[in-house]
Amino acid sequence: MNDLFSVTIRGCRGSYAKPGSQTIRYGGNTTCIEVRIADCLIILDAGTGIVSLGQELVEKHKSTGVPIVANIFFTHIHHDHTEGFPFFEPAYFQSTTLNIFGPNTFSKALIDVLSHAMLPPYFPVEFFEMKSKKQVQELSDGDMVALCPHKGVPKEIHTHGEKYDRSNNDIILRVLHGYSHPKGGIYIYSVAYNGKKMVFATDTEGYTGGDQRLIRFAKGADLLIHDCQFTTETYVNPATPRQGWGHSTVEMAVDVAKKAGVGRLVLTHHDPNDNDEKVDMKESQAKELFDSVECAREGAVYNL
Repeated sequence: MNDLFSVTIRGCRGSYAKPGSQTIRYGGNTTCIEVRIADCLIILDAGTGIVSLGQELVEKHKSTGVPIVANIFFTHIHHDHTEGFPFFEPAYFQSTTLNIFGPNTFSKALIDVLSHAMLPPYFPVEFFEMKSKKQVQELSDGDMVALCPHKGVPKEIHTHGEKYDRSNNDIILRVLHGYSHPKGGIYIYSVAYNGKKMVFATDTEGYTGGDQRLIRFAKGADLLIHDCQFTTETYVNPATPRQGWGHSTVEMAVDVAKKAGVGRLVLTHHDPNDNDEKVDMKESQAKELFDSVECAREGAVYNL
């Protein structure tokens, strides 16, 4: 039985893509995390990092003939977390199945919000013109999605408070609605399988005394990927203070990791104005506070 549980950083830049000679080591693509568990593909956010993933999936499909099945979970719908989706090549194949999940925190349905960005004159192809089979499901705080590890498809969706039979050897994905990001907050996801757990907490800002809800949610995780767009110096700069922008500092991310007792902390959503050297400095600051920590790098793989 294939029990692989791997997490690949496809994009870890925040706000907007920043390619160039100053961002080579950490990468310039916006947020996208690839999670592979057994035969199941989970994609967390669809920033520009999803484009290369899509190209690789299509190449494999052409060589094997096996249809592409992917489960895409959106943390929120800001541009840097969605802008790669119109260029996700598998979405244009009729044989592809995309199970899309995201917040129900909008005045419009999630499917309408996603499709709006692809309406003319903003984009030449509309969401509904993509040939893939797309199922769009809204999630709420506390919901749980069970995925079949060897078919790669959703089995059950349980709303908050419903019981689930833990005897099943499924992939369990849980939802926490974080409120510290502007205009509706974000969704934080945990992915658990076979005794291993990872948590993805992007676009979140710390609280005095620590984000207790997130600490409980991330308790005992083997891997925590946590927002860390700002250094403390940037965050408290009196000329342009960043408090309330919905992003964390090194200290905020480390505080969650320590109190939750996570195995490894990966800092993500790097400021587009930070070159590789500045991200190096952020990583060095973090290592003084937490043993197993590093800054996210495009292409980095974590095997759980």
